[in-house]
Amino acid sequence: MFSPLLFLLLLLPTAFTFTSMTKPRYTVAVRSSMKADVTVEEGVKMVVGGIAKDDSIPKEMLPGLEHFVTEYLTATTTPSSSTRSVPSAISRISTCLQLGATHGIGPQKFKFKTSHTALRTPEFDYYEFGNEFFRPVVDEERSVVGGRENLKEAMERVKMGENVVFLANHQSEADPQVVSLMLESVGYPTEASQITFLAGHKVTTDPLAIPFSMGRNLLCIHSKKHIDSEPELKDVKQKQNLKTMSSMLEMLKTGGQILWVAPSGGRDRRDPGTGEIPISPFDSKTIDMFRLMARKSKKDCHFYPFSMSSYEVCPPPDGVESGVGERRNVRYGPVGVWVGEETKNEGGLEARHKFCENAEEECDKNYQILRKEIYG
Repeated sequence: MFSPLLFLLLLLPTAFTFTSMTKPRYTVAVRSSMKADVTVEEGVKMVVGGIAKDDSIPKEMLPGLEHFVTEYLTATTTPSSSTRSVPSAISRISTCLQLGATHGIGPQKFKFKTSHTALRTPEFDYYEFGNEFFRPVVDEERSVVGGRENLKEAMERVKMGENVVFLANHQSEADPQVVSLMLESVGYPTEASQITFLAGHKVTTDPLAIPFSMGRNLLCIHSKKHIDSEPELKDVKQKQNLKTMSSMLEMLKTGGQILWVAPSGGRDRRDPGTGEIPISPFDSKTIDMFRLMARKSKKDCHFYPFSMSSYEVCPPPDGVESGVGERRNVRYGPVGVWVGEETKNEGGLEARHKFCENAEEECDKNYQILRKEIYG
C-alpha cells in the first residue's frame, strides 16, 4: 500500500534508505523538489496532511503527532538557530515519523533484547540520525561542558581497560543525544558513541522513541517508578531486570566500558510551586546494584556523578505517566553536562548510604553551578 508519508519524503532535499534488523516497509529515493522558502506553517500542514492519510498510523495518535511536528519545526527554525532551514527540518521530522511508523507500530515493531547494540550501517546510521535530529535545537554557543579534568580522567581510565559509570540526573528524552553532542564538542566523539545507557521500558516501547533508541547501546530495564504499574507483569519485569544485570556484569568483566545510569529511575520534574527544576533523589538500591556488579566483575570501576541540564529542550510532563505516547514538547535552547569528582567505591554495606549521598550531593552541587553558568 502506498503511503502518503512516503510521497512527502520523496519531495525532500535529504532522503534515506532505511535498513535494520527488521525489514522496513519503504525504501525512500533521493529527490529535491520542495521550494526553499517554504514556511513553518506550510511545513506543518504538509507533514500532518501526510500523516492523516496514512492508514498505518492510529487516528488517536494524530493530535499528539501534530503537536510534535509543530513544536519541532518551530524550535529548529528559530532565528537564533545556526541550522535554520524549514525544508531540512521537514526532512528530519518526516524521517523520524517514517521510522516510527516502520519500527514503532504494527507487525514490524522493533523488539529490544535486554542488551542492545546501536544499529549503525553505511546505509543508515541510527546513532547519527538521533544526533542530527536534536543538533538544531541546541544553542551550541550558550551550552556548557564542565568538569573537563574529571571527564579527561574518566576517558583515560577507559582507555586503560577500566570501567566508568556515570551516575546522572535525567531531564529529557534527548539526554543520550545531548551527552553525545556535548562530549563531541570537547573532543570525545568516539567515546560518546560507545556509552551504554540504562534504558527504561518507555524508550523501547514508545513508537516515537524507538528509532532513537535503536541508535544507542542499551541495557533495558523496568525502572522502580514503573515496575508496579502493571501488577500482573511485575514478576516478568523483575526477571527481565535480573537478566539485564547479568548482561551488565558480562560487559563489565570485559573492561573498558562506559555506562550512563540515572539512579533516580526517571526524569527530573519542575516544581509547580517554585518553577525550579530540582534533581530527583538518587535511589540507593540502584546504586548498590551497580557497586555490587562492579565488585563482581573483578575489574577496576570508577563512579563519576554526571550533572545534566537539558530540561528546556524537551520538557517532560509535570507528572509521571505510566503509559507511552506522551505529548512531546521541543524548544530551542542551551544544554549542558558537568562531570563531578569520582565517588570512591570504598567500604561494604555499611558505606552504601554514604556513597549514594555523596554521589547525589556532588551531582546536585555541579547541577546548580551548571544552571548558573548557562542561565546566569
